[in-house]
Amino acid sequence: MKFLFIGDYSNFHVSLATELKRLGHEATIVSSGSRCMDTQRDINLVREPGFVGGMKYMYRLFSVMSKMRGYDVVQLINPNFFELRPGKIRYFFNELRRHNRSVFLSLAGSDPYYVRMCCRSEELRYSEYRLGKEPAPFAQQNPTNELEWQTVEMLNHCEDIYNGVDGAVSCLYEYDVAGRCYLKDKLSYIGIPIDLESVGYMPAPLGEKINIFVGIKSEYKAFKGTDRLLAAAQRIEAEIPDRCRVEIVENLPYKEYMRCLEDADIVLDQLYSYTPATNALGAMAMGKVVVSGAEPEFYDFIGEHALRPVVNVTPDDEAIYQTIKGLVLDRERLKMLSAQGREFVEKHNSSKVVVQRYLKHIEQTLK
Repeated sequence: MKFLFIGDYSNFHVSLATELKRLGHEATIVSSGSRCMDTQRDINLVREPGFVGGMKYMYRLFSVMSKMRGYDVVQLINPNFFELRPGKIRYFFNELRRHNRSVFLSLAGSDPYYVRMCCRSEELRYSEYRLGKEPAPFAQQNPTNELEWQTVEMLNHCEDIYNGVDGAVSCLYEYDVAGRCYLKDKLSYIGIPIDLESVGYMPAPLGEKINIFVGIKSEYKAFKGTDRLLAAAQRIEAEIPDRCRVEIVENLPYKEYMRCLEDADIVLDQLYSYTPATNALGAMAMGKVVVSGAEPEFYDFIGEHALRPVVNVTPDDEAIYQTIKGLVLDRERLKMLSAQGREFVEKHNSSKVVVQRYLKHIEQTLK
């Protein structure tokens, strides 16, 4: 089959496309390269700031639309798959529907329905937007953000895209929960694909000092809680400098980021997630011990009752500190979790496993 992937977050579509090509399918990627991550794409589509940048972006879009025709499956990264206002996005959505066999949606990143679920605080105990019933740090710092997602224009746009696609796939437990009540049987969970052929197993080196690795995207520090994880790690480094060190990298391209992981022992990822995401899973595939969100609801959702290698943390600063410090002081546990992390990814998130789930959903939908 011929696949067209539009947009990408954290290498999600790239990993799907890579595995599909190995299976003999055709796959084309149209994206901005996930901004600073600079991920692989066949058609580059980057919007520059300002009015002129917007005009250039529209011109570029119209010039490449003829290359987005004749596909069996068009896979959109999000309802906002182009960097345009909803009305303009829907014009291109209708063009994609008209000139291709089917259009599918990836539930990846925020959309109005996901933000609405987070703000209701009924399905999740905490999220990027709420800690219980109180605003999370990102929401406090950006009080208009959730309102911007919840305008009539944005909600109607999301509804139109959800209704208009042939099917959808989710990559995280919380995205699945948010989308299931709207998409129902059109939605299938596939998980995040990790290309194990390009990620070698490099168990945590466990040298004289435990290396606590923190990768930061500047614009997402408060949103993902990286700032609070980093603060705990730096507190531990100050207390026991002979036992650990903190390594910080910021805004790196994806390939360079993965190379920097090689010397890590412990990787700190996200705080407000119920599900280990791309950075966490990639680090686990390498044999690193990951501290991130990995709640029991996620493990139960995927049917995993024994292998639970992610060191789960919740938004409690003292608990975060104690959890990370306990890891630094327990090398035997680090060795065990290092091996279990790779095993978990092989079982649940290998690109081979994820793409088989994806193709099964596509084939059942297109029958």
